[in-house]
Amino acid sequence: MRIAMVGTGYVGLVSGACLSDFGHDVTCIDRDEGKIARLRQGGIPIYEPGLEDLVARNTAAGRLSFTTDLSAAVDGAEAVFIAVGTPSRRGDGHADLSYVHAAAAEIAQAATGPTVVVTKSTVPVGTNRQVARILRETRPDLPLAVASNPEFLREGAAIEDFMRPDRVVVGLDGGAEHARAVMAEIYKPLFLRDFPIVWTDLESAEMIKYAANAFLATKITFINEVAALCERVGADVKAVAHGMGLDGRIGRKFLHAGPGYGGSCFPKDTRAFARTGRDHAAPLRLVEATIEINEAVKARMIRKIAALCDDRLAGRTVLALGATFKPNTDDMREAPSLAILPALLGAGASVRVVDPEGRREGERLLPGVTWADDPYAAAQGADLVVLLTEWNAFRALDLARLAAVMQAPRMADLRNVYSAEEARAAGFVAYDSVGRPGYGFDPA
Repeated sequence: MRIAMVGTGYVGLVSGACLSDFGHDVTCIDRDEGKIARLRQGGIPIYEPGLEDLVARNTAAGRLSFTTDLSAAVDGAEAVFIAVGTPSRRGDGHADLSYVHAAAAEIAQAATGPTVVVTKSTVPVGTNRQVARILRETRPDLPLAVASNPEFLREGAAIEDFMRPDRVVVGLDGGAEHARAVMAEIYKPLFLRDFPIVWTDLESAEMIKYAANAFLATKITFINEVAALCERVGADVKAVAHGMGLDGRIGRKFLHAGPGYGGSCFPKDTRAFARTGRDHAAPLRLVEATIEINEAVKARMIRKIAALCDDRLAGRTVLALGATFKPNTDDMREAPSLAILPALLGAGASVRVVDPEGRREGERLLPGVTWADDPYAAAQGADLVVLLTEWNAFRALDLARLAAVMQAPRMADLRNVYSAEEARAAGFVAYDSVGRPGYGFDPA
């Protein structure tokens, strides 16, 4: 199949590279000439494990190419994917669909024959009907079909998710047999390996994406609320989550207490989903509460950090381990660090940050912090270490070595990587985590 992918952001680049690995001829399009030039030279604008090798292999094989010329890429393509951003619109929580609408109009103008326009971007219910209208009005002379094909890619594991998905969702308009045949051919490598493909209507496909993300965000927020209660009653949230997760109806995933969810999807998608509910007089009160509680969790983490310093952060030196919203990505969008670290700076603390991949974005988003590469060197003279992102590099630290170089060794373990017993044995004078006992001990 000949495929065009409009947008070389996270979703577009990963999807385009994976589709080319299926054997399709894929051209990725972006207006950013610098980004396209870098991609042509083998540079990858995002950090995603395995992506650089995947792009290099398929570029060398001639199956993957990059251009700024949308018309040339769309000409003759059997399917054109829209993979542009849908950020939250300021002020009202709606998804900003201007990039999607503009892409649809440009695709219609460039199309030269029957084409399936596939919306890969995360869009609210009704968007694909709008895309279909734009296509009809722009090119009434051409049979341009629409398909909704939402992505379910976890940053840090996106290639595996694309190649071995839980499901592929394809929404089509009634009677769109040509579009169904094209989509079936595109995903034939997955179908032949018995990965499920959910064929449904446009509205249901759009809803599946938002409902799935909102449910996962709610699951995270639920365990964070349970963690707050565990701290009051002396229970261990890790034990609680383990006991809950063994129930097949609940499952283990997304039951990890921490500083709240962030990233490119959950924050904006829950806001857009909640807004859709209000707009259609069917408010999603559970989703609205999830959004509110997630912000409160970050504030609770700030209070927890301050308490470890006797509520006197002024003049203290804090080392933050991790800044990205999760490990194995350089994505800083809506990361808890963007709320927590500025609050520490505002209280008068000096903040140092170590993150394996977050520095490039972090230097722009976190003015006032000092970046370092080595956690032990950065801990020299620090009063407190805060574990914000559970990178593998931070899962096996020599805690005794860390404590030995600190001014007054205290730890706020916001990812529950270590234990109070480990911290005590290593020489920390105070340790706190999320939803577990062990705050403020005396190592003697």
